[in-house]
Amino acid sequence: MNIKTLLQSTAAALLVAGTAIFAVQPANADALEDIAKAGQVNVGVFADFPPFSSASADMSLKGYDMDVAQAIADALKVKLNPVPVTGQNRIPYLTDKRVDLLMSVGYSKEREQVIDFAAAYAPYYIAVIGPAELKVAGKEDLADKSIAVNRGTLEDTSLTEAAPAGADIKRFDNYNAVIQAFISGQTQLMVVGNDVGAQVLARQEALKPEQKFQLLTSPSHIGLNKNEEGLKKVIDDTVAAMLADGRLSKSSEAWLKVPLNPENLKD
Repeated sequence: MNIKTLLQSTAAALLVAGTAIFAVQPANADALEDIAKAGQVNVGVFADFPPFSSASADMSLKGYDMDVAQAIADALKVKLNPVPVTGQNRIPYLTDKRVDLLMSVGYSKEREQVIDFAAAYAPYYIAVIGPAELKVAGKEDLADKSIAVNRGTLEDTSLTEAAPAGADIKRFDNYNAVIQAFISGQTQLMVVGNDVGAQVLARQEALKPEQKFQLLTSPSHIGLNKNEEGLKKVIDDTVAAMLADGRLSKSSEAWLKVPLNPENLKD
């Protein structure tokens, strides 16, 4: 047998072997098939992120994110299995398929290189909060006001850029100090994200705090793996239905203490 004949025979053998290998490999099931087979959807959530998700008295997770996650599970006709994640491990959990989707994911071009984004479903914004009796309609009204903010945060940057000359910005080292300065009267206003603000709005009935206006909006999306168009459609359809029938606004009132403004779901 000459070299040419030997190479041809070897190539043919490899081709047959390769064909046999691929023939015994099952076709890759997509996420919808995997979820249906498992009978549950694994949803990555922050376990201590009130009012979006946090442990209730019975130790189950409750919050705005959980309302939406449950609606998605219902649409898929499977059990909801919340999986606690952190900011550091949640993307690897998704790409390793330890979870099927992620709640509370802010859009960025960098993240879009790795994962896909379904519909925006939750408002996240930085707001100026003050007592109902204090008239503040826009940034020009901050000129003679004292305002508490967490030092070095996005809230601090947004307030510094927006505040006119004469605004008395008082910077503190953590959110508890910001809240205490506001509710004790040390400052007239505070600037926080709507997650922190919701806790104050819910608890300070005597002060009757309210959101005056927003400085920055960056809604939360649901993250999923690339090329999962079937699952993405279910998520998008579920969020659209919740928006149309008022369930999203009802969850917003329950957990964020304000009705949902659809404009806050726009990037």
